[in-house]
Amino acid sequence: MTALGVRALRAAYRAGTLRPLTVVEDVLAHIASRGDDAVWISVTPAEVLRERAAELEGLDRALPLWGIPVAVKDNIDVAGLPTTAACPDFAYTPTADAGAVRRLREAGAIVVGKTNLDQFATGLNGTRSPYGAPESVYGGDLISGGSSSGSAVAVAAGIVPVALGTDTAGSGRVPAALNGIVGLKPTRGLVGASGVVPACRSLDCVSVFTRDLADAATVLDVLAGPDPDDPWSRADAPAAPGLRLAVPDGLELDPAVEARFAEVVEAAVTRADGFVRCDAAPLREAGDLLYGGPWVAERLAHLEDFLAGDGAVLPVTRAVIARGADFSAVDTFRAIYRLQELKAWAARLFETADVLLLPTVPTTFTRAQLTEDPVGRNLVLGRYTQFTNLLDLAAVAVPAGFTADGRPCGVTLFGPAFSETRLLTAAAALVPTPMEVA
Repeated sequence: MTALGVRALRAAYRAGTLRPLTVVEDVLAHIASRGDDAVWISVTPAEVLRERAAELEGLDRALPLWGIPVAVKDNIDVAGLPTTAACPDFAYTPTADAGAVRRLREAGAIVVGKTNLDQFATGLNGTRSPYGAPESVYGGDLISGGSSSGSAVAVAAGIVPVALGTDTAGSGRVPAALNGIVGLKPTRGLVGASGVVPACRSLDCVSVFTRDLADAATVLDVLAGPDPDDPWSRADAPAAPGLRLAVPDGLELDPAVEARFAEVVEAAVTRADGFVRCDAAPLREAGDLLYGGPWVAERLAHLEDFLAGDGAVLPVTRAVIARGADFSAVDTFRAIYRLQELKAWAARLFETADVLLLPTVPTTFTRAQLTEDPVGRNLVLGRYTQFTNLLDLAAVAVPAGFTADGRPCGVTLFGPAFSETRLLTAAAALVPTPMEVA
């Protein structure tokens, strides 16, 4: 039953063929049947979930997420459940929900539990956790993608129809591509980030995983809005509709991914209102600032005291974050100046196009391959995601079928800040279904 999406579950509730308690029992059974799959760090106690199901019977059934089970990445606070950020020594138990979680509950959702992630949301591969490395739903030792690994697998495996992730460098999109689901990264500040363990606080976003675009839109309607406890929160300024398409030249892709992406582009161009080419180099340059420039120091700004203590941190996580100490204030200002120039380039691009289309990841890796080169291959995964928040863009990642050798392929549409509605519309209108390009 939890394999149903938001709209299908709501229809079943309205028809009286399902009740929240039945769905809760199905979720618990599904989790138990999968055993130790490294998806969950903690699960809400069964009796609490059953109490929530009973409570919902007395609430307005018109609530947009009434009876909908959701999962929450374990760097986002859920009252009464530990927040670990995939680091047991860092763990604390919050007494209040994060702003986004509070909005979900107020809309009628059932919070099932906390999902695994790359430690401190530092990584895009899903292997950097002491709680294990979830495998993609496609098997074959394929990585699940990170850092929101558990949330993506929970949705793709049909355990829950909705999950929250976070997305600083691509953490809400890379796992979507590797598990064949939708990953929506809203504009920075559109969804409040109070109660989120910071990665890069000025760039962090709460993201949404669903199995289709319409459900993503429903969840975003619930989450979007002012967050008085988040100083980075900002108001919506919707973008005008439009379906002019931009595609970069000079992409560096695995040949099989390149071939599949070309098929998607060919179909999308025929549906667009116009088509332009652009240069991929400025996008890659902006993205390189995140881990190769002084923004890595922002990760250290939050965790410096913890890293200096006795808490156990994975060596690869510690090494990435510790690099923040290598950058000076002068380095930071120089990078800010260059980023502003790249933002101006992006603004000019979106004067000629409404949406930018890219492959979500340039290739795929197995968990064994990530073990061999955890830093280099992680950077490859973020090649076409890391620029997004630095350039103040919104993005939606959608599945695009499989490469000729059977690996999952996804594409992402990007637009200026507050263009979420346009992007969701464009994804449905422009991106062919896997069957159409098979």
